[in-house]
Amino acid sequence: MNKLCNLVLIIAALFLFSGCIGDDNAVTMKVTSTAYTSHVDQTSAHPFLGAWGDELKPGMKCIAVSRDLIAKGLTHDTKVKIEGLSGEYLIKDKMNKRWTNKIDIYMGLDTKAAKDWGKREVTIIFEKKDK
Repeated sequence: MNKLCNLVLIIAALFLFSGCIGDDNAVTMKVTSTAYTSHVDQTSAHPFLGAWGDELKPGMKCIAVSRDLIAKGLTHDTKVKIEGLSGEYLIKDKMNKRWTNKIDIYMGLDTKAAKDWGKREVTIIFEKKDK
């Protein structure tokens, strides 16, 4: 009976992890995370325009990345899972050159949500695209 229970647990674990992003190209890393909104004082004169030319809309699940992370595979439209948040986020924006090892989570126009998120270390998972 114990062997059967162990087998069931192993199968259940494999099933749960099979839904995660990943195969041999999966990358996990710790980064600093903050949040931003589409207000001129936090972005630019065009607060709904991402650095790659994407139109940002409140409700979108997207992030900006520091430019050093782009070289590590976090490129435009890469899907990212973020510890503590549900679903997948798309990379639609780049941060100022002064930031390193950092992501900025888009909160639309919700300044309170961005402030509540604050600054924290998170683990992210993404699939490195083939070149």
